[in-house]
Amino acid sequence: MSNNSILLKIENKVAHITLNRPEVFNSFNREMALSLQSILDDCESNPEVRAIVLTGNGKAFCAGQDLKEVTDPELNPGFKKILEEHYNPIITRIRSIKKPIVGAVNGVAAGAGANIALACDVVVAHEKVSFIQAFSLIGLVPDSAGTFFLPRLIGFQKAQALAMLGDKISAEDAEKMGMIYKSVPFDDFQQTTNQLVLKLANMPTKALGLIKELFNKSMTNTLEEQLALESKLQIEAAGSNDYAEGVSAFIEKRKPNFKGN
Repeated sequence: MSNNSILLKIENKVAHITLNRPEVFNSFNREMALSLQSILDDCESNPEVRAIVLTGNGKAFCAGQDLKEVTDPELNPGFKKILEEHYNPIITRIRSIKKPIVGAVNGVAAGAGANIALACDVVVAHEKVSFIQAFSLIGLVPDSAGTFFLPRLIGFQKAQALAMLGDKISAEDAEKMGMIYKSVPFDDFQQTTNQLVLKLANMPTKALGLIKELFNKSMTNTLEEQLALESKLQIEAAGSNDYAEGVSAFIEKRKPNFKGN
């Protein structure tokens, strides 16, 4: 399945979503933003999809907003529409889909592109990648949940400094500061990404979705609320077929065959 701005390939229980506007470093226009939302919805409802990987085509992962769209009077939808109809729904979908989403950052991730990557469940990047909160450099503020996730990932002081200064951060430094899960050698990037997403696709998908829900709620819950939610979702996980299979496989000393339910 494909369209002009997004490519989708489903194989081995994995949905490979590729941002496909390489001529503008995969920057977003309205068509691309709405297409990504639609494809994420399809992946969420498709029982054949048990893991998702989001990457970019060409030299960049995503350079954020296509400035041509916002500077052309005939194209400009306005920032209110861009945020409320483009980026905010993308972020909420990434966080609400009860399937693991890997951000495979293949090139520079700037502005909204960086924050979309950071909203993914597991983020890997190769050694030549850089991340940049580019907003302040053109007189804007971070959006796409950058001010939500970044301080939680790397701490308040470091996050605010990066947002204000617009420093370019290498993948190696991003890993060291806890911004991403892993930085890998350039030549190993594709293999590492494929191995990671295939592993997730063959794990107990229901449990992974519940883990994602727990971490989402931990952002705002009190300790007591989080303990109660852990109890509730643990009971739900214990009623799954995958839990029964996992226990049986452990007792029988064999590899489990999880079905994702």
